[in-house]
Amino acid sequence: MEFRDLKAQYNKYKNEIKSATIGVFEDTNFISGPIVKKFEERLAGYVNVKHCITCANGTDALSLVLTAWGIGKGDAVFVPDFTFFATAEVVSYVGATPIFVDVDPKTFNINPVELEKKIKETISENKLTPKVIIPVDLFGLLADYSTIEKIANKFNLLILEDGAQGFGADYNGKKACSFGDAATTSFFPAKPLGCYGDGGAIFTNDDEFAKLLESLRVHGKGEDKYDNVRIGVNSRLDTIQAAILDVKLDALINHELQDINVIFRKYNEKLNTYVEVPFIPNGYTSSFAQYTIKLVDKEQRDNLKAFLQKNNIPSMIYYTKTMHNQTAFKELHNKDKDYPISTSLCNTVLSLPMHPYLEDEEIEYISSKIIEFLNS
Repeated sequence: MEFRDLKAQYNKYKNEIKSATIGVFEDTNFISGPIVKKFEERLAGYVNVKHCITCANGTDALSLVLTAWGIGKGDAVFVPDFTFFATAEVVSYVGATPIFVDVDPKTFNINPVELEKKIKETISENKLTPKVIIPVDLFGLLADYSTIEKIANKFNLLILEDGAQGFGADYNGKKACSFGDAATTSFFPAKPLGCYGDGGAIFTNDDEFAKLLESLRVHGKGEDKYDNVRIGVNSRLDTIQAAILDVKLDALINHELQDINVIFRKYNEKLNTYVEVPFIPNGYTSSFAQYTIKLVDKEQRDNLKAFLQKNNIPSMIYYTKTMHNQTAFKELHNKDKDYPISTSLCNTVLSLPMHPYLEDEEIEYISSKIIEFLNS
C-alpha cells in the first residue's frame, strides 16, 4: 500500500506522459521556451489570475515574492506556527523576522484572532515593522481569507498565500492561489499537482510585479539574458516538468479532485465516531494533500502509528515540531504556552494514505484496523 500512490497515477497516464516528454526531447528546448509559457498561461487561466510565473520550487516561489516586495531586515512577517519549515524559512532567508501565530483547532490553519493579537503585540513592542501575512492552505484546505483580508486592510499589510498544499482547492468557486496580493504553490511530487522532480509557481494580477518576478527568477535579467539590471537568482521550471504537469493538470481537473473528495467522505463515514476527522467548513472544497485525523494524546497517536505499520499501512506525522520549536528559530525565544493548539497538534495528529487512486478495499482495511486498535 502506498501513502500517496504516484505509481497508479503514472500507470493511468503513462502514454500521455511519455508523449509529452518525447515532444520535449524532439524539440530540444529543455529550459523555458513555448511549452513552459503555454503551461503558465494555462495555470493562470485555471486559477483565474492574470499571470503565472513558474520557478524551480515552492520555496523559491515564496522567497521571490518577498524579495520582489523588498521585505528584509526590521520587517515582521506573520506565519502559522503549525506548518512546513519553508513557510517561515523564507522570511529569515530575506532578512526579516517570522512572527509565529497559533492555529485554529478545527481547520489547523492560521487563527485570525491570534493573528490580530500578534500584529498588535508587534506594533506595541515597536521593534519590527509589520509587513506581510503568509497564510498556509494546510493539507489542502484554504485559510480564512475573508477574515484575514479584513485584518490585512486594517493594518495595511500584504498577503502572500502559501498554496503549496492547496492547489485545486476552492472557496465558493474561487480557486486556491487567487487570494491575497500574490500566491505561490509547489509542484513537489506528492502535492495535489506534482511533477517528477521539483517545481513551483507564483500567481499575481499585477502586471509590473509579474515582470519583476520574471526578471528575478533569471539572474535579474533586463531586455535579454546578458542585460542584468538587478541581482536575481537562477530559478526556472524545466521544460520536461512543465510537459508532465500539463498532463497531470488534465487529470486533476477531469477526475482527481472529485475522486479524492469522495474518498474523504468515505473515510469520514467510517471513522468520525472514533477519531476527530478533517473539518471542511461550508463553502470550502479541499484538495486533500493530506487526510489527517486527531487522536487523544501522543501515546495513543504513536501507538496507533506503530500498529498500522505492523499491518502494512503507511502513515505520517505532519508535523512533529512547531515552527517556534525549530532549532533555527531558538533565538526568537518563543514559548509553548503561547502556542497551545500548535503544540497539541504535533502530539496528536496522524495522516493516513490519501490519493485519488485509493481503492474501496484499502479504505475499508485502513479504517477497520484503526477501529480495531481503538476498541482494543
